[in-house]
Amino acid sequence: MRTAGDAGPHVPQWTKRGTSAYRRISLALFLAGFATFSLIYAIQPLLPHLVDEFGVSPSASSLALSLTTGFLAFAILCAGALSEAMSRRGLMFASMCGAAVLHIGSAVAPDWHVLLVLRALEGLVLGGVPAVAMAYLAEEIHPKALGTAMGLYVGGTAFGAMLGRISAGVVTEYFSWRAASGGIGVLGLMASLGFFVLLPPSRNFFPRSRGTMAHHRDAWFRHLRTPGLPLLFLMGFLGLGINVTMFNYLTFRLSAAPFNLTPAQIGAIFLVYLLGAIASTVAGNLADRLGRSPVLFAGLVMMAVGIALTLFSTLAGVIAGVIASTVGFFVTHSVASGWVGRMAAGSKGHASSLYLLAYYVGSSVLGSAGGWFWAGGGWSAVAGFVVLMLAVAFITALRLRKIEQSKP
Repeated sequence: MRTAGDAGPHVPQWTKRGTSAYRRISLALFLAGFATFSLIYAIQPLLPHLVDEFGVSPSASSLALSLTTGFLAFAILCAGALSEAMSRRGLMFASMCGAAVLHIGSAVAPDWHVLLVLRALEGLVLGGVPAVAMAYLAEEIHPKALGTAMGLYVGGTAFGAMLGRISAGVVTEYFSWRAASGGIGVLGLMASLGFFVLLPPSRNFFPRSRGTMAHHRDAWFRHLRTPGLPLLFLMGFLGLGINVTMFNYLTFRLSAAPFNLTPAQIGAIFLVYLLGAIASTVAGNLADRLGRSPVLFAGLVMMAVGIALTLFSTLAGVIAGVIASTVGFFVTHSVASGWVGRMAAGSKGHASSLYLLAYYVGSSVLGSAGGWFWAGGGWSAVAGFVVLMLAVAFITALRLRKIEQSKP
């Protein structure tokens, strides 16, 4: 790894598909995505147990998740800047280990406030993984293979989010929520060690010895002025926002008549994230071969079809809609996140952090806004809100296609 002050032009030493280094990088970043999102979302099925353990209200119990994602959104922006001045590999490893230790600590939290502090710190520490992982891939992987590699990383995030939720629920049923949290934390530590052993040091990254606030500000604003990048940030905002809105309020619909599903049955629906993990990898490969715009449009169409199917009054129709919408979301996220790395000229950590900031803010803003529609008109109103957001996403994709077609 050279520094920015080294003399002489640098010829990128790309890692190509099919090589041993490519396989190691892909597996390492899969582990990073898995560890990060299993640590974040494993708490979600445990919220009722936190209500019983600490005597808090259901709405207050949600802070155990919302504080983590809120601090994560803020930390991602800072981590993207910090990663420009230090080892990307080292920062990601330290973040993963630190978050896993904090998660284990939450398993022995003596009271509610200590648990919340630990969960907030976990989100803050985890910010060192998502933006830096995207930047690392964009710098090290050959452009023709970047989509596939990014898809594997996104697949790891989907697999982690799914397995974290499901395994935490199963362990809690047979033991306790504390055993579940401790087990997920240990699993995160193991994934961190595997990540560090597998991931090669950066070959195309030049750390800056001094990163002033002005430098970071200029890098962020340069990306915001780059044609196409703000559109990709908007796509991330809309994508996760739509996905979270759907799952937030579909849970209420499925627990009521005519479905009357139990919490365990509703939780099993998260198995569709496994299909998302597969879809993100396939989408990245297709984007490398067919171009990004066609695959992005295909993902948006799947999301639209999925939302329409959820309006059916049969359980089979609703589940088919959830599958289609979830797969479509992971397709769009895989394509958009990989496109950010291709489009950003330098300071890729800053570009990745802006994308992920928009991604998680979209989850918070649109997920909360969906509650107004649920209260006012039930699931039909929520579906209408989602369709409106999808219309904005389609317009955004059209503009991105024009930019892609204008480049040689």
